[in-house]
Amino acid sequence: MNDKIHVLYIDDEDNNLKSFRATLRKDFKIFTAINAEDGLKIAREEDVHVVIADQRMPGMTGTEFFEELMKFNPDPIRILLTGYSDIASVIDAINKGEVYRFIDKPWNIEQIKNSIKNAADIYFMRRELKDKNLKLKKLHSEMNQFVYSLSHELRGPLMSISGVSKLAKMELKDPEAWEYFDMIDTATGKLDDFIYKMLDFYRSTKIDNKVSEIFFKDILEQQLNAYKAKFDINHIQIDIEINQAFPFFSDDSKIRVILNNLFSNSVQFQKPDLSENKISLTVAVTESEAIITLADNGIGIEEKHHPDVFNLFTRATQKNVGTGLGLYMVKEAVEQMGGRIDMESVFGEGATFKVTLPSMK
Repeated sequence: MNDKIHVLYIDDEDNNLKSFRATLRKDFKIFTAINAEDGLKIAREEDVHVVIADQRMPGMTGTEFFEELMKFNPDPIRILLTGYSDIASVIDAINKGEVYRFIDKPWNIEQIKNSIKNAADIYFMRRELKDKNLKLKKLHSEMNQFVYSLSHELRGPLMSISGVSKLAKMELKDPEAWEYFDMIDTATGKLDDFIYKMLDFYRSTKIDNKVSEIFFKDILEQQLNAYKAKFDINHIQIDIEINQAFPFFSDDSKIRVILNNLFSNSVQFQKPDLSENKISLTVAVTESEAIITLADNGIGIEEKHHPDVFNLFTRATQKNVGTGLGLYMVKEAVEQMGGRIDMESVFGEGATFKVTLPSMK
């Protein structure tokens, strides 16, 4: 393997090519071409790191050569040699050829040597970054598969345990043994809920937006049925109002993460001694955005916790519920979709969360 920097030099003057090769061949691996067509051929066949081209050449100028080069290989760093002062060609080279720098002819050997080395540093840094990005994309894809596979493998046995527990309860003769199966059901329920939280966490923080048309009425009907199956909400007055006269485009999964966690918090932090618990959820859709507002008359959040309530693993109450992930996931999902979230809360009176999301069509 040749560790030297690979330099391609194009110039229509043969003496310049010979002089360039003779002067710099000990420091770099040199390729030369007498015209742009030959230069493009070499660039297709060889691994070139830095390309130097004279601007004024017959047939194809240096800028035009760089334009053609970028169509099939944009990676080499480009240096333009100019033997005359022409501001139009300089602007053209910047706009079309994305030139790294200009060098006046006749060139100085130390100047051009340093320019090549600096350009090569940029080339190798970019290549390293490109390789790391490819590895990150591969890791991201593998992590997606791992998370969903893991959740499936964990939830399968949990559902089996829960099913066996329910069957055992049906055949129990000893009422005192119910307590143990209730403990099993409680533990499996908590673990299943935690797995869902982990999936929601991954959806809201690690997965790119998948935009589709959103129908809030359908989503909220589905989510409300899921809430009724999961929570005891018969004692809570739930008011839902949807005003969607315009099509709205966003990420369905992230919207469900937002609704799930806001609603779950409102249920869990109700006042236990209040005769009339309330949760109000409104959705208003305009041509450009959707505003989701969820309000409750629960225990509220102390003012001292307001600045930190959206931070990871932050709990704004001593009540032993939740993982400290919910509001963090809501904020992450909202920000990934280009929206914002605002909160108002008075301790002892309740909390209101307002989520504003732009349409992502």
